[in-house]
Amino acid sequence: MSDTPRLFDSGLLTRRRARARATGPADFLHAAAAGEISERLFEVNRRFQAAALVTPRPEIWCETLAPNGLGEIRTVPDADVLELAPGAHDLVIHGLCLHWANDPVGQLIQARRALRPDGLLIAVLFGGDTLSELRAALAEAEAEVSGGISPRVAPMGEIRALGGLLQRAGLALPVADGVRLDVSYETPLHLMRDLRAMGETNVMADRLRKPMSRALLARACTLYGAEFAMSDGRVRATFELVFLTGWAPDPGQQKPLRPGSAVQRLSDALETAERETERDHDP
Repeated sequence: MSDTPRLFDSGLLTRRRARARATGPADFLHAAAAGEISERLFEVNRRFQAAALVTPRPEIWCETLAPNGLGEIRTVPDADVLELAPGAHDLVIHGLCLHWANDPVGQLIQARRALRPDGLLIAVLFGGDTLSELRAALAEAEAEVSGGISPRVAPMGEIRALGGLLQRAGLALPVADGVRLDVSYETPLHLMRDLRAMGETNVMADRLRKPMSRALLARACTLYGAEFAMSDGRVRATFELVFLTGWAPDPGQQKPLRPGSAVQRLSDALETAERETERDHDP
């Protein structure tokens, strides 16, 4: 049994997701992520015959991906151990749940092992700018009300760091990029209700075990409205979607050129004069 500390409470996450489905989920972010991946697949000059999808929202993802002609998609939940057979798929999509993984590299390694040679992995997860407004308002409010700060919004990775996960997982030709979604809400409380309906509320293992006090909630809402109000009186909320793309290694793939292997100067190719620049050096 591993003694590695777990960042998230997986059991609580499962219960929160079940509650969201029972009360009518807010799926617009899953729809946006799936739509973006669908567009990217259209740009790939490849017809995929054996796709797999890792997501807690398979219905909306399969519906959105249907025009891509992927056929029957194998869908699996984002458990610690993915139910994917080695080398069974030419495409694996990890759909907006990697940010809840206690071992994100392990998830990507499992996805890579499930790919055939030269198979494609596309993963999407929330990035570092997600809920930056809520994070700031809660931190400031809690510092005022209780004199300290507790973990209330899960940490999200930056694009550069997340892109490094692809290489650690053994994927070739890694690419990471982001899409920012600016959403508006009538009040901060409407945002919080949407987060519950998404199943995206706080499930960190070291979270406080008591409900947020009314005083703290009221102060956070006041600060949020004061600092992040829009011209129409609504408040903004940022969601950053980070897309990670990599390929299972294959001998026939393109390889990046070795540094220093160019046979032509860049200045010659651009038909410009090359000049030396002065640089500051430490003494």
